[in-house]
Amino acid sequence: MSSAGAEAGGIPTGSEDPAMPPVPDDIRAAARTAPEHWFGTVDPAWSGEGEPPLWAVIGQWRSDADGEIVEWQRNDEYRPSPGMLGWPEPTDDVDAAMQLAATGYGPVEGVAMAVVTAELAVLTAPGGGAVSACTPDGDPVVPVFTAPAHLERAGALAHRVLPVSEAFALVPEGQDLYLNPTGPVALRLSADDLSRAVDVLEAAAEGKEEQY
Repeated sequence: MSSAGAEAGGIPTGSEDPAMPPVPDDIRAAARTAPEHWFGTVDPAWSGEGEPPLWAVIGQWRSDADGEIVEWQRNDEYRPSPGMLGWPEPTDDVDAAMQLAATGYGPVEGVAMAVVTAELAVLTAPGGGAVSACTPDGDPVVPVFTAPAHLERAGALAHRVLPVSEAFALVPEGQDLYLNPTGPVALRLSADDLSRAVDVLEAAAEGKEEQY
């Protein structure tokens, strides 16, 4: 998907690519009506109102005096969305929030907000406790999974599916939950993160009640 918009100048931080990618049909059509212009292409994940931020602009095309596209300039500040990175469709609300947060298309706080009402699969040790592992940085964490697809990639291992509050009860002191380590993006979640999310949701609910 592309978004055509005529501009008088190029993206100042961009750089010309030696090989021009295929020109979208809507960009080519817009160029015919506006010679000597630049036309920005926006990441399809951007859904905000008004002019998109520079980081959501993939790049731009330039039309010549005859209305033909003759140049492509990529935007060095562009942040690809999960879809543009080729990541799989999110399995659930938590996975979706994680993907958006990791790419800058959503707030990091949105992950904890989504986890509040989620159930998580926790790998269990022989004694019934949670299995701990290490992040790539060597920090001890408890891996948890938000959907069967993520759990299955971890292998056929004993596990329990629990509400997030019960999952945290199994976490050893000083460790965090480690969400979806088998997915396209993994994220640590602390008890403090969850507590702040609960406070925000409760405050929002109280505000709605006061309106009635």
